[in-house]
Amino acid sequence: MPSTKQHCGHRATEKLALRFCSLALPIILVAVSWAPSARAQSAAGPDSPESGGVPGPAFSETGPDAAAYGAAAGFPVGTRTTASQLGNLVGTYSHFDQLIPSRVVRCATTPWLFKRAPEPAISFNFGPDRLSIETYLGRNPTTGLLIARDDTILYEHYQYARTDRDRFLSQSMAKTITAMLIGIAISENKIKSIDDLVAAYVPGLAETEYGKTSIRDLLHMSSGVAFSELYDGHDDVTKLGRDLFGDPGKDPIASVAQFNTRTVPPGTQWHYASAETEVLGLVLRAAIGEPVADYLHDRIWGAIGTEADASWAMDGTGQEATFCCFNATLRDYARLGRLLAHDGAWEGRQLIPQRWLLDATTVPPSSGYLAPGAATPYFGYGYQVWILPGAQRRFALLGLRGQMILVDPASKLVMVHTAVRKNTSDRASNAETIALWRGVVEQFGK
Repeated sequence: MPSTKQHCGHRATEKLALRFCSLALPIILVAVSWAPSARAQSAAGPDSPESGGVPGPAFSETGPDAAAYGAAAGFPVGTRTTASQLGNLVGTYSHFDQLIPSRVVRCATTPWLFKRAPEPAISFNFGPDRLSIETYLGRNPTTGLLIARDDTILYEHYQYARTDRDRFLSQSMAKTITAMLIGIAISENKIKSIDDLVAAYVPGLAETEYGKTSIRDLLHMSSGVAFSELYDGHDDVTKLGRDLFGDPGKDPIASVAQFNTRTVPPGTQWHYASAETEVLGLVLRAAIGEPVADYLHDRIWGAIGTEADASWAMDGTGQEATFCCFNATLRDYARLGRLLAHDGAWEGRQLIPQRWLLDATTVPPSSGYLAPGAATPYFGYGYQVWILPGAQRRFALLGLRGQMILVDPASKLVMVHTAVRKNTSDRASNAETIALWRGVVEQFGK
């Protein structure tokens, strides 16, 4: 199996040959006891600016329930029909671009390096208990956990023999990346208005309900078009995944066009639907006239000094699956989080329009149905991004099985969390990760 532990100068193959034919990992993947981590030097080297002379990331060869996750077999990826089995999840979620043809997002010519502080003790409240971050890692199937405050890494740990060279699957965190690119395209006048209808850019959807929906309502997941996302192998997101990643596959316009029943007026009710981000990706691709991955590289990925090539899974037509399936290293996800924490600015250069970032992460007074406690029992929703409750503006990128980037713009705190939870959607485990984040903000956000 070819390695995907590649940094710049060791670029991944542009189109990786294996296809994931019979399953769609919900979002495309339905379809040993813990031991303390060992210290190892970062890929940047022990004496680089990134290390600052202090210990680098911590790596563990094991993790909670490591035997069940395939430790004895070296955490395999499995085959295209077994990738979603528990014993293959660790491998699949760090080598996804070996299963699905993917387009490379090239890293920066010159990487921007984080500083590194001595690792602090971190604790948090969860229910009646005061827990340490070590306890958290000891009972959660976290593959990578990184905490940074602005330009300085405070904590970076890996489990299950994963390293800082692995590219971790984003799942739906990619939705937020898509939304940020939409904002850039509007600023460049490639998309005329957020209130334009989809059909203005994708004529093939002109006679469909999605074609008659505005970009704004898609960004807010409020098209009103029926779409089921239950992760049971029989829902609409499974159909979408099989259409796009199956063999022979289906054109993405034809795939999203099948979801064509509007149940409520647009802009009135939030309903999570990955098809809406897929439609946004079609709009974006038509507007910019180039692959979405290339646009991401030119506008964001290269500019923030990424240290490793990323990749974005493609359907059979070569269109990036913009609702999921981006792959990047943990520190590069942290660089993306830092960009968002600075409201789209990077080292004095505005990469994403600040107004767009503020609008994307704030619920307007006229859209109470998007507020925390209304859109969901806990989170609110912005432009393809989850909004945390509270007076302080904080937000998150979320993906199935525990993928998260949490951002606090006020303190410039960022927490990146990758995981292989057994359940595709696990509110209890999410609650513990959010509790850890709240503890991090309480401890370091002042």
